[in-house]
Amino acid sequence: MEKTIAILAILGSLRRGSYNRGALRAAHEVLPAGATLEDFTLEDIPSFNQDDEARPPERIALLKSKIAAADAVLIVTPEYNFAVPGVLKNAIDWSSRPEKPTVWKGKPIGLMGASGGALGTARAQFHLRQSFIYLDAYPLNTPEVLIGNAPQRFDANSNLIDDTSRQLIAKLLAALILWTRQLAAARAIK
Repeated sequence: MEKTIAILAILGSLRRGSYNRGALRAAHEVLPAGATLEDFTLEDIPSFNQDDEARPPERIALLKSKIAAADAVLIVTPEYNFAVPGVLKNAIDWSSRPEKPTVWKGKPIGLMGASGGALGTARAQFHLRQSFIYLDAYPLNTPEVLIGNAPQRFDANSNLIDDTSRQLIAKLLAALILWTRQLAAARAIK
């Protein structure tokens, strides 16, 4: 029997009624067998201060321990000003310090997001990919989940009602589970 894959979901939006919170709820609903999904929200994350990296605040220590313990990470993020929201970038900066070793090294990553624009979160996801190159993490390339025109794809309670988007999320999660197993098998042969 294959090991259950533990996925940590990091929500890059603080807004209670965010589309991305709704997309994460949908991820829980379509999660394939063989995996678990635990949410981590970024409330109460202080601004990164390198003076404190050796003794991070409790919430940061918790985030780092959850990333380290997870088999994979799913990041669900909006896009602000063509980029990653500050709260998410701040959390990645905190959790990647001190630089050696980082909890992100070798970590399989799934990316998805929703926004009101036509391109969804393409630019934010591109920025995340750039950060993960430096952190030596392994973002999954496809399928991409870029939920654009979000007001038409979510109801008034931020529930995802678009079947195509729900199917893409299910495919992303299945691919992330497979990617995680493939990377683990490759590490086992070394």
